[in-house]
Amino acid sequence: MKIIGAGHIKDLCAGAAFLATGGGGDPYVSQLLAEQLLEKYGAATLISPEDLADDAFVVSIGMVGAPTVTLEQLPTEEEAIGALNKYEEITGKKIDAVIPFEVGGGNSTIPLFVAAIKGIPCVDGDGMGRALPEAQMMTFPIYGAKPTPAVIMDAFGNSELLECEDALTFEKEIRAKAVAMGGMISSAEHGMSGELVKRSAIPHTISFAVELGRLLRGHGGVIDAIQDDLFKLFAESDYGVIKHLFTGKVVDSERKIIGGYDVGTATLQGFGSTGSGGSNGARDNAETKMELLIKNEYLVAKIGDRVVASVPDLICVVEQETSRSLNAERMRYGQRVAVYGIGCTHHYRTPEALAVTEPRAFGFDLDYVPLEKISID
Repeated sequence: MKIIGAGHIKDLCAGAAFLATGGGGDPYVSQLLAEQLLEKYGAATLISPEDLADDAFVVSIGMVGAPTVTLEQLPTEEEAIGALNKYEEITGKKIDAVIPFEVGGGNSTIPLFVAAIKGIPCVDGDGMGRALPEAQMMTFPIYGAKPTPAVIMDAFGNSELLECEDALTFEKEIRAKAVAMGGMISSAEHGMSGELVKRSAIPHTISFAVELGRLLRGHGGVIDAIQDDLFKLFAESDYGVIKHLFTGKVVDSERKIIGGYDVGTATLQGFGSTGSGGSNGARDNAETKMELLIKNEYLVAKIGDRVVASVPDLICVVEQETSRSLNAERMRYGQRVAVYGIGCTHHYRTPEALAVTEPRAFGFDLDYVPLEKISID
């Protein structure tokens, strides 16, 4: 077991923001909340999936809705701990541990402070290895966990019990509830055994995010300077493949909240031979543009007409001059950015997983091609 205290949260949030692929909610707000609560209640215990008892009862917890909402409707501990307590009350089951929906963004911190408050461990793993916008895309239901019963709670303490037959129906129901209850809600869901967690969760992603964030924050300068270290870190992880896709500036960014999601596009333009970060040849040419397609997260990256990365692989954007990750809702005209593609873990390489996470699952008329098989030069 490991301990995650207030002093680890800045690194965790920096790493989780990178893995969030543009979504997951604003990490700064969650960082402040988690630091405050871990100072108040003490550090959280982090348990590896393989150390869970097979008959342990584990519940996934986090926030559901449009990440933009969290910039104005700040989260508190009441919704998350309230949803979990209500879950125990309604189901009559004692929860032995909690696990994040996703390692990406603010949802990486919520289970930690909930675990500290409840005095139970948080599993070092999650259901995505990144951020994704829909419930059926988590590894938990893909590998056999039922999403319901689920208990949701809004910022005003209103709660509801959801009972659904499958993950796709659950996604439609919880998304509609999120819209009706203010745009962002907390949810306790996917109750499962320790044995099922071992089969379905992507392991050690919380501790990996801390290590990744330590690298990014410890540098804090031009991303090019630590690119070799970044590549080495991912090469030794379950992700494996990482590629530098593009460096340029944001010339257009448009998003709207549609059906409880942040939906939009962003256009990047290369710096040209005189700009910084011009190591990609044609990809940095001033006439070259990259388009990012967004649904909460960056889902597809195109240079001209060519797709150079797509979901379920990760598309991660950082500020080129500071190495800080850039969430989609904070993307603005003129920002200088670097774009990286990262291979998804083996959990998303199965036909069952790809059926709900490949580009066509999002409405894009594209076949998924693994990042390692795409030439970007």
